[in-house]
Amino acid sequence: MAVGVPENDVFAAADAVLARGERPTVERVRLELGRGSPARVGTLLDQWWEQLAARLRGEARLPGLPTEVAQAFRAIWQQATTLAQGVAEQALSSQRQVLNEEREALGALEARARLDVAQARQQASEAVTARQSVETRLAGLEQLLAERQVQIDDLRAQRDELQAQRDESRAHVAEVRQLLHETREQAEQAREAQQRYTRDVEDRAYREIDRAREESKGLALQLKDANARILTLQQSLQTEQRLLAEAREQRATAEAQNDALNQNLSQMRQAAAKAETRSQALQHSLQQMQTLLAETQHSAVAQQSRADTLEAQLKQLREALKKKPQRSRP
Repeated sequence: MAVGVPENDVFAAADAVLARGERPTVERVRLELGRGSPARVGTLLDQWWEQLAARLRGEARLPGLPTEVAQAFRAIWQQATTLAQGVAEQALSSQRQVLNEEREALGALEARARLDVAQARQQASEAVTARQSVETRLAGLEQLLAERQVQIDDLRAQRDELQAQRDESRAHVAEVRQLLHETREQAEQAREAQQRYTRDVEDRAYREIDRAREESKGLALQLKDANARILTLQQSLQTEQRLLAEAREQRATAEAQNDALNQNLSQMRQAAAKAETRSQALQHSLQQMQTLLAETQHSAVAQQSRADTLEAQLKQLREALKKKPQRSRP
């Protein structure tokens, strides 16, 4: 609505409403004007009613009329004015009541408008605060997004590096597996060769032992036979010595026999000494064979221990290879 409408326009609108035979009110005057606030029109309408009463109290000049007619006309005019003033006062009182009600309503509207304006200002302030908070949060989110992007790039780089390490580890594992396979084959071949060598050495040692035992048995029989022959010769010698004392006349023959027997005895003793020496040589050879057998068995035990060690290292390497991809998994 427009504010500050001229009073002449308000007075003219009130006269027009009154000329139509209607009581001028704030709404009718505003409707006649087409503008103006209720407070402004109400104030000017009060002034119009006061001026209307003054105009009605003024004397009206009636030129060209007789005195009696003019007095009668003034009396009628005063009576009409008095009646109009009463009607105007009544209308003015009703209009004032309506104006007060409209003023109260307008005050309530203004208070509500002020409250709405205050609420709107508060909402605007809250909206500004919320917008600032949202902008701050958005800036924080953008910064966090940038940091997350940097972290994602770092993680991708780490992933690529871990994938490269994984490929390298797989290649290394393949090489280690190939090496383990070759090592196992070599160890198996060495073990089989060692077993064959051990079996050959054992067989050869057993054959030598058996042969030495057979030769020892033969020498023992020969030694026993030689001892028996020596015992027989000794018995014969004793017999001959006893016979020598009785038959001195046969001394030459007995001495010759004695010399022959002594020679035979010496030969038998030499044969026994040779048999003893050979028996000792065979015993020494048997001891050497036993020593060689012990060394062979010790070497076999060492080879088996080495095979067990290689098998344990192979197992540890397998476990390490199983654990290593789990630690390098992205």
